[in-house]
Amino acid sequence: MPVDGTHLERYSRAFNCAEINSSFYRSHRLSTWAKWAANVPADFRFSVKAPKAITHEHTLACSPQQLKSFLEEAQMLGGKLGPILFQLPPSFAFDELRASYFFTMLRDLYAAPVALEPRHPTWFSDESNRLLQKFQIARVAADPPITPQSSEPAGSSQLIYHRLHGSPRIYYSAYGPDRLASLADQIAAGKKSRQAAEVWVIFDNTASGAAIEDAETLQRLIAASTSPESYRSPPAPVAP
Repeated sequence: MPVDGTHLERYSRAFNCAEINSSFYRSHRLSTWAKWAANVPADFRFSVKAPKAITHEHTLACSPQQLKSFLEEAQMLGGKLGPILFQLPPSFAFDELRASYFFTMLRDLYAAPVALEPRHPTWFSDESNRLLQKFQIARVAADPPITPQSSEPAGSSQLIYHRLHGSPRIYYSAYGPDRLASLADQIAAGKKSRQAAEVWVIFDNTASGAAIEDAETLQRLIAASTSPESYRSPPAPVAP
């Protein structure tokens, strides 16, 4: 990467998106969000992870004001804002009534792309998928998979969102060319079946530094099989 500019500026010359993970832990000043947006190219996008107060402490039973305050922060990114990501705790089983209430509240406040990463096996059912389709929310395709279905995207037809945490050793293991070639084929097949979908791939295997090389390899593999304009892959969830 070029050595001039801030870390975010250098990063944005090599990759076309970033997942803001720090928003899971704390609120940011509005000026901080605006500064991030100003420091990246016009075609760069940020996905934003929702606060743990919403997903973990209240398990989606938050107040409308709490959700609204978070969305107002994220929307300071303006046209640089990509999907909002809600990652659920492993202990949170699928509850259709609770999920329906939250998704209704969310869609009353926010119409843009949303991704959900559930981590309890009960979320990977036809019933859950129908609910996600109803509210146009993309279920994350995650690795390592919790169930066989959890490695496949589901829900919204407008967004495909992969989160790769590293396997067999989570956060550490590199994926290597063979597994990345399979992922490139999976992405191409997903794009073929969902022509309107934008594809995001987030590498979270950062503990050993494997994420950057994996992301660069995947970028090369994917270039021949899908349109660069509809594919986004940074090396890892980051807080600029």
